[in-house]
Amino acid sequence: MANLQKLVIIGGGEIRKAETLSFDRETVKLSGKRHPKLLFIPTASSDSENYCDAVKKYFGGKLGCRIDLLLLLKQSLSKKVIKEKILGSDIIYVGGGNTLMMMNAWRRDGVDKLLKAAARKGTVLSGVSAGSICWFSFGLSDSRRFKNPKADLIRVSGLGLIDALHNPHYHSEKDRRPELKIMLKKSGDVGIAVDDHCAIKVLGDKYQVIASRPGANAYKVFWKNGKYFEELIRKESVFKPIKELLSK
Repeated sequence: MANLQKLVIIGGGEIRKAETLSFDRETVKLSGKRHPKLLFIPTASSDSENYCDAVKKYFGGKLGCRIDLLLLLKQSLSKKVIKEKILGSDIIYVGGGNTLMMMNAWRRDGVDKLLKAAARKGTVLSGVSAGSICWFSFGLSDSRRFKNPKADLIRVSGLGLIDALHNPHYHSEKDRRPELKIMLKKSGDVGIAVDDHCAIKVLGDKYQVIASRPGANAYKVFWKNGKYFEELIRKESVFKPIKELLSK
């Protein structure tokens, strides 16, 4: 069976400031529809009303999407309703926030399995920060800092659509580079680190790096034979095999 998954993985940027506009336009374009149905999942922000309002104005008003919300924490939704929302959408956009809390809530409600099913049927999947970590096997997350600002970054399990450890906000949050180096030495994972204003577009088994600002990049980082590598992932006009991105 062909791999139909479509992902737009965004390293960071504020939709309120339209900092990810070029990526979000690409997300809408990938749906193949002029007015696609976009499901916003704000679990990581504890179903923030302000975040939901911003998404409605931005993706609805600016980009012409029909907006639906999946509020797992503030509403008591049946499994049938959750399934209909997820599998009935053209685009699923996941917001930022507490990745660990989000993944725990998704697994409790079966959202993880439904999102994998949506990926298999070709639904466009996108998001920023926690909403980019979730598509990978693992992510470097600041989830503990929501209760303790001095807490260490942690390795959080995601959905595994891409078999690597993802690190968003790579250069904008100064402790991420050294923490990632330590984490990868412990775990042995391949890391995919993405700056703010940079994104990775995945179509099936191929990928492409795109950026909205000069100097915004993505990197493959890993340990091999006792040596640490941080390799710039080149921005090219053609898609490349994703297996090259995930191997050491």
